[in-house]
Amino acid sequence: MTAKLLIASLLITACGDTPLGVSDTPLGVSATPLGVSATPLGVSATPLGVSVQQAPKVIRVSAERFAFTPSEIVVERGTVIEFHLTSNDTDHGFRIVGTDVNAEIPKRRRGEAVVKYVADTAGRFVIECSRPCGAGHTAMRATLVVK
Repeated sequence: MTAKLLIASLLITACGDTPLGVSDTPLGVSATPLGVSATPLGVSATPLGVSVQQAPKVIRVSAERFAFTPSEIVVERGTVIEFHLTSNDTDHGFRIVGTDVNAEIPKRRRGEAVVKYVADTAGRFVIECSRPCGAGHTAMRATLVVK
């Protein structure tokens, strides 16, 4: 009878199973010490290949001969911006110089243009009207500051 128990015990140990009711951790002792994270420093808890989407920062810009309001927009590097563009008079353009952003803003009461842009490069960027809109067109500017 003792030999049968010894063989059963060896089989359980060899297979890596713990007998029912037996714990590897002493009673009252946590496997993770208090105040210690189970995730090592510098290691993300997000699974590989999965990215967390940042909600866009909505910025409303109105265009009117011959200015953009606001005239200066400041964001942190990495910010996802959603520009909502409207005009208070005629058709205008909205170009961020040095980027691929170039949108048409419909004239008053014809809706709005929505443009998404990721501010991934720090610096000062000129925003200009890219559609001829009158005598002051060349002076129609704003600035995007990415910190």
